[in-house]
Amino acid sequence: MIDAFQRASARRITAVISYYGYGRQDRKDEPRVPITAKLVANLVTTAGADRVLAIDLHAAQIQGFFDIKVDHLFAAPVFVDYFISKNLKNLVILSPDMGGIRRARAYANRLDASLAVIDKRRTGANKAEVLNVVGKVKGKQILIVDDMIDTGGTLIAAVRALIKKGTQEIYVSATHPILSGSAYEMIESSSLKELVVTDTIPLKQEKAKTKIKVLSVAPLLGEAIRRIHENKSVSSLFV
Repeated sequence: MIDAFQRASARRITAVISYYGYGRQDRKDEPRVPITAKLVANLVTTAGADRVLAIDLHAAQIQGFFDIKVDHLFAAPVFVDYFISKNLKNLVILSPDMGGIRRARAYANRLDASLAVIDKRRTGANKAEVLNVVGKVKGKQILIVDDMIDTGGTLIAAVRALIKKGTQEIYVSATHPILSGSAYEMIESSSLKELVVTDTIPLKQEKAKTKIKVLSVAPLLGEAIRRIHENKSVSSLFV
């Protein structure tokens, strides 16, 4: 599509990538594996895009893989507004791993909540062992914040660990609902109160069950596209 626009003499091409599919392959974590996130960036650039608009990249450094302008938006304002409307008491924001503490802290500041983190160890692809829950979670309402949910295995392990710690209710916000394999069934049968996702990846209507709430990032993307088209600043959207 980018190539077609380029050959049709488009003045400017902005690639809106709501979900950057190879974002988890941003480095070599073992010998003889590709860095596909970089390869995709090269392909988009070579095809002729002038700018990229993305939401919640799995790793912020992916922006540096591009030789063109990248606007990295966050779905946090959409989630924060939703959870403010729920008026949750005794709320604790929980990061599912050490790498997500910065994201969790941003949510905690906006929702006036305390912070906790899961200490876990990866045992394989989409598999993790929860070692400890760091922070006070007993009798609290928990909001786990992450950028994506894939098979749901790691999430369910975290939910079970929190239940053992005596938490009251558990919510999850994840921007990108990949939900592969038996993720839907695991979520529906778990002690999770609600999984809140966005429409960066469309869900089939029959899959949008009672525990899954879908929020739209269309207004956020639309405002960014309008400002880019009118050559206005998009800085205020990076919050």
